[in-house]
Amino acid sequence: MAKIAVEEPFDDVKKALEEKGHTVTMFNTDEEVTGHDLGVVRAINEGNNDEFNFPVVSMKGMSIEDAVEAVEEKLQNM
Repeated sequence: MAKIAVEEPFDDVKKALEEKGHTVTMFNTDEEVTGHDLGVVRAINEGNNDEFNFPVVSMKGMSIEDAVEAVEEKLQNM
């Protein structure tokens, strides 16, 4: 399964992704995050899309279920 970085405070998203078999690491926005297949963040800043070296899913406006579905879909399309 995938190695996914999830931004604090989305512990519930972390748990849901782990239940799907993924390895999940929590991070704060200040940290440098590398070595992951995908990330889940609060929102994507329009001016700074180079912050991560992997694709991200934005939680903005999403439920936990929506986020997990978006992650699974993005992983399938990679």
